[in-house]
Amino acid sequence: MSPRKRTATGAIPPPVSPERLASLRGPLLSWYDRNKRDLPWRRTRDPYAIWLSEVMLQQTQVSTVIPYWERFLARFPTVKALAAAPLDDVLSGWKGLGYYTRARNLHRAAQEVVERFGGKFPPTAEQLITLPGFGRYTAGAVASIAFGEPAPIVDGNVARVLSRLFEVEGLPGDRDREATLWTLAAALAAGERPGDFNQAMMEHGAATCRPESPLCLLCPVRDGCLAYRKGRVHELPPAKVRAAPRKLFLALAVWPHAGTLLFARRADKGLFGGLWELPAVEVEEATSEAEALQRLSTTLGAALTLEGSLGSVRRQLTHRDLTLRLLRVSGGPRPTKSPAFQELRWCTPQEAEALGMSTAMQRALDAVPGHGAREDAATVAAAKKQAPGRPRRKVKEG
Repeated sequence: MSPRKRTATGAIPPPVSPERLASLRGPLLSWYDRNKRDLPWRRTRDPYAIWLSEVMLQQTQVSTVIPYWERFLARFPTVKALAAAPLDDVLSGWKGLGYYTRARNLHRAAQEVVERFGGKFPPTAEQLITLPGFGRYTAGAVASIAFGEPAPIVDGNVARVLSRLFEVEGLPGDRDREATLWTLAAALAAGERPGDFNQAMMEHGAATCRPESPLCLLCPVRDGCLAYRKGRVHELPPAKVRAAPRKLFLALAVWPHAGTLLFARRADKGLFGGLWELPAVEVEEATSEAEALQRLSTTLGAALTLEGSLGSVRRQLTHRDLTLRLLRVSGGPRPTKSPAFQELRWCTPQEAEALGMSTAMQRALDAVPGHGAREDAATVAAAKKQAPGRPRRKVKEG
């Protein structure tokens, strides 16, 4: 039986019978007990550790998250330790994971847990969702897994499982479709072991009810799946149409002085918000080096001289095809502040390692000979000699 449509008042009536809910919950929990992956955050009920895993797993593969989760917990073992840490340290610990808004919200939420709740996570989704970065999914995951509250969750995997089980129509993001999925998830979570059941749904979507080549013959709830009965498994959910990534070109100032390089910290909002970088300005693909140099001079409030090009680095981000053009510059006097950035700082290579920096910017820094931090004649000559033939690096964002 498909879930019923909204009533005239906009409410969604109960979509399925208790008997059908039970026929799905039991087999999925049993399947999970037999097949769940041994992931480190599944060995704890510490809400801080569970929350950290859920935030890291957003837009990131499990295999990538595990070592980051372990290192981050070793560096910030408690929510109080995270709250007390400088934001720069938190961003540095997040380096390489991408989507840095997650790290900033993580830090802010930790501070609110300490300030508002005495360093202890509130046990309900209703309270958790008031914290920075806690959407409905994250609040439901932490409340159900750490505290056993029957709170629903809907991520991409769960949405796919529910769409097929109950033949839910509509494109991802459609308001009525999302409301129906959350209603179904809430009905299913209202039983024993809600945390395990929510994880069972996610695990089932990742391992069996996959986007492509779903393993229907191994599905523990195949008999109750409407899409399977009607031969619509490959139709549901329909694929979301994604816009082509926008091309974005940035010119970077590689400005060495006395063993240091100039770094700038971006505004908190926008691409790479709040992170450190080699000072950058947006340019067009056809922008000349002279024009790019002028824009950098204006942005930094300093008269710059072009010493040479160090080539380009490409990164494929989720929504952008990013090209970073590295221009080695000199100039004076050296700036210490700029209205275009939160902060300017001259750093040695060792000091730069501790900065919260995007993977794209780290790859750009890696392309600077000697990290660009030595100003001796041999380094300058080597850079100029190498620059014309330096290949463009094409790396996909991990």
